[in-house]
Amino acid sequence: MLVNSITLREDNGSELPFWEPTTGLVSVASLMIGVGSVKEDVKAMIIAGFAGLVAGACSMAIGEFVSVCTQRDVEIAQMKREKRKGSSESGNDEKLPNPVQAAMASALAFAIGAVLPLLAAAFITQHKVRIVVVVAVASAALMVFGVVGALVGGTPVAKSSARVLVGGWMAMGATFELTKLIGSDHVMQI
Repeated sequence: MLVNSITLREDNGSELPFWEPTTGLVSVASLMIGVGSVKEDVKAMIIAGFAGLVAGACSMAIGEFVSVCTQRDVEIAQMKREKRKGSSESGNDEKLPNPVQAAMASALAFAIGAVLPLLAAAFITQHKVRIVVVVAVASAALMVFGVVGALVGGTPVAKSSARVLVGGWMAMGATFELTKLIGSDHVMQI
């Protein structure tokens, strides 16, 4: 993941994913320009991006579900131990995290970021322009995500934005170049 997840805790104890949109954006933009490095067809780029959106959202949801289930199990076990000891600080079931809600929020947050490069490329027929537009839209969104993350986290805006932007560029550049190398006529025919 490009940036560790920053989460906001709700009243019921579940956490709202905050950086999954960045992960969705970088993953799908990288997939799309990677495919674009070896295929000029807009359909191939869109299919790769859509598959990345679905696979990534599902992966994030399942990961979040398992993580929150584990967290919930630990909290329930702790409440039982406290009850056995007669502690007056026994937990409240209403404050336990909701794994389904967390999974849905994580998938949705990933998809929000992932849809941006898909929308950027969908209506552009010229191959090189499409790749430039995907990179430009991803770069602009990464800057926005960096600024928002800095403001929420109370960190320097320029430093945080640059870190998110450069990290995204590194992922997109590596995917473009390695896919181009693997997909070249010297290595394999796609």
